[in-house]
Amino acid sequence: MRLATFRIGDRVTWGIIEGDDAVDVGLVLRDRYPDLKAVIGAGALSDLSAAASGAKRHPVASITWLPVIPNPDKILCIGHNYEDHRQETGRAKVDHPSVFGRFANSQTAHLADIVRPRVSSKLDYEGELALVIGKAGRYITRQDAPSHIAGYSCYNEGSVRDFQLHTLQFTPGKNFPGTGAFGPWMMTPDELGDVGSLRVTTRLNGTVMQDGTTAQMIFDIPRLVEYCSMFTRLEPGDVIVTGTPGGVGAKRTPPIWLKPGDVVEVEVERLGVLRNGIVDEAP
Repeated sequence: MRLATFRIGDRVTWGIIEGDDAVDVGLVLRDRYPDLKAVIGAGALSDLSAAASGAKRHPVASITWLPVIPNPDKILCIGHNYEDHRQETGRAKVDHPSVFGRFANSQTAHLADIVRPRVSSKLDYEGELALVIGKAGRYITRQDAPSHIAGYSCYNEGSVRDFQLHTLQFTPGKNFPGTGAFGPWMMTPDELGDVGSLRVTTRLNGTVMQDGTTAQMIFDIPRLVEYCSMFTRLEPGDVIVTGTPGGVGAKRTPPIWLKPGDVVEVEVERLGVLRNGIVDEAP
């Protein structure tokens, strides 16, 4: 099942993406589940098929996509989690994942623009696989981690590199508004299948810039869930962005920075394609 948050006219809703249709389940269940996070938190994903049978369908071309989970309690991003990216950045090998936070209001959606801030020209792409937590938990074991995952999505963890490197803390460079693209949809694990060797590809204006597989992760998905749940209680709707393969613009010679008019696509095998244009921040 492919689940998404979207706008129809002025109304924000959520539903199931089936082919070229967006099924407006949110309108049918709005009294029980105001948003997709509420559905996930109630453990009610298995009930959606019945509700979808009586829901109105809209052409996907007529909707405005929103971030899959617009209002997560937290977004946890994993740094340097692919070996080739660790090597290109010159980072030392570590025993534990590098984790930093992203704010919900830094996110944008499929087909929306990623915004290059007025204070920097060093905007970079990072194509990644994201997971959405489905069941709350603390001290989740590797073995139990899959049962806590509601689904997976594509993420472009856009990074403003000079602000990222002002200090040892990444927070400023990872939280400019409109830089974290999330979507188009969340796919449930039963449909996506094994995530151990999914191909993650980033294209800039049609040219492949990153091309790796999740098999190259230093810390696999069960380990990420286990580790993150040690220091915080994971909540339904939380997002873990699992790291990016090598090939980022900052480490090319010469560096390649995103500029207005560019189009970036992040494709995760069997999952979908996240597409965004680049614009300058309005004055």
